[in-house]
Amino acid sequence: MKTAPSVLLTRRLPEAVEARVQRTYRGLFNPEDRPLSDEEMVARSADADAILCCITDRFPRALIARLGPRVRLLASVSVGTDHVDLPAARERGLRVTNTPDVVTEATADIALLLLLGAARRASEGEQLVRTGAWTGWAPTQLLGRGFAGKRLGIVGMGRIGRAFAARVRPLGVDIHYCNRTRLPAELELGAHFHDTLEGLLAVSNFLSLHTPATAATRNLINARTLALLPKGAVLVNSARGDLVDDEALLAALKSGHLFAAGLDVYAGEPALHPGYRTLPNVFLLPHLGTATLETRTAMGFRALDNVDAVLSGREPSDAVA
Repeated sequence: MKTAPSVLLTRRLPEAVEARVQRTYRGLFNPEDRPLSDEEMVARSADADAILCCITDRFPRALIARLGPRVRLLASVSVGTDHVDLPAARERGLRVTNTPDVVTEATADIALLLLLGAARRASEGEQLVRTGAWTGWAPTQLLGRGFAGKRLGIVGMGRIGRAFAARVRPLGVDIHYCNRTRLPAELELGAHFHDTLEGLLAVSNFLSLHTPATAATRNLINARTLALLPKGAVLVNSARGDLVDDEALLAALKSGHLFAAGLDVYAGEPALHPGYRTLPNVFLLPHLGTATLETRTAMGFRALDNVDAVLSGREPSDAVA
């Protein structure tokens, strides 16, 4: 009997995803559910035909060259693929896929949570209650920022940016956006297009980031661009930590130029800049963007659809390399 192909799972995935792997393939699991070192990745991939990986797995050129000789595919359970050296993968003949579409709604939900949490000082309020420091209602206690009649800027109006826009419209904000190209009217839905980031920032009382991390967008939010925001603005980042210059953001928060920030992603996570932990006007989440059972299961299934395609000689639907 022909042996089933082997699929290496670098992290634990929802039960239904792992069950599907076991039904179809010889699963090589990571029961410790921790990021693998390069040496462990090389050793565990020795007999693998495909690797189901995550954003915690870094695949630089040197590691790609050492992966097991049978590996044909890196199927990332993520939308972003900045953790994989795509040119190196192409040179080796490795296919790389991601999981678009299925992350949209959950990530947009988290962006809304960040916006509300930062603007309404939710973290400070929770701490008052949890620590027993709350002495009762007061008319000037923890005054936040309201939304009606304000302008909200969205950097990147792709699927997630548009889903976020749909969630914030009922708050009464005037939506502005910056994108590589202007959306057609049926997708724009009355939002105001800016052909430059600078133009968008100048009018944004609230700013939400929804753009990929690339060499061009690294530190897109820096001292110069933060200075363009109106005083008292609120910044939200549910996209990638590398979009933000941490030192510049911390300085803007300390000076009061920014009222608050809501962050779900960080450069170098989980080792985020320690300065964020010391500021009361930062609402922090531990990269929860896609963290619903439904979404993570759908991501795993989407990645396995790509594994099925590549290992059966078909073109995967979500190829990025």
